Amino acid sequence: MKTKEFFTLLITALFLALASASALAAGAGVVTHLSGTLSVQRPDGTVRILSQKSQVNPGDLLTTQRDSFAQINFTDGSAATMRPETTMKIEAYTFVQEKPQGDAMFMRLLKGGLRTVTGLIGKRGDQDAYRIGTSTATIGIRGSSGETVECLPGTCGKLPQGTYHTTFNGSYIMQNKGGTQLINEGQFGFAQDPMKSPVLLPGDPGLNLGQMPFTLGIGGTIGGGSQECVVR
Repeated sequence: MKTKEFFTLLITALFLALASASALAAGAGVVTHLSGTLSVQRPDGTVRILSQKSQVNPGDLLTTQRDSFAQINFTDGSAATMRPETTMKIEAYTFVQEKPQGDAMFMRLLKGGLRTVTGLIGKRGDQDAYRIGTSTATIGIRGSSGETVECLPGTCGKLPQGTYHTTFNGSYIMQNKGGTQLINEGQFGFAQDPMKSPVLLPGDPGLNLGQMPFTLGIGGTIGGGSQECVVR
């Protein structure tokens, strides 16, 4: 190999490595709205309190306290709003503008409520790239907005334990080992057992998903957007 070719390859490799490191440093998203207290447990076990403009990364375990709401805007333009006493883990997140085939987003809702609006992940490339995991089902998002609630014993009043979901726009797909249920705009879905197919409910079972203390921004970049949707 000629010296010139060797240095060309070396410079290319260094550029790719720096680009990759820069993408990792940018994180998955930032906290754009916060009312109350939001904490994070990092993959290394450290715990800290977050504020507006704090960065979140893959592997982070996020928790809101009582009477606390937090909105996270991700780099693909999607957004997630956590209700009070919600715990959610960003299991995986990959977004590179020029590589739609590598898109991946997987959030695990452990308890509480999570309102979501999709960005580019799930709209381009693989439609199954954007998912929410719960104790009883996995929810796929197809260019839409909606809310998922994970009810544990004693957390949702008299409602049965399980995963509830309602769609505001577009459609979501709730699936588990028992089967698959499409949840369209205005519908409510429920999965009580991971071995039994999710079902559609006749209406709001009593979730009473009121308005958030702030609007849910939708944009193509972190921390802002060209559109805004009022969360009701």
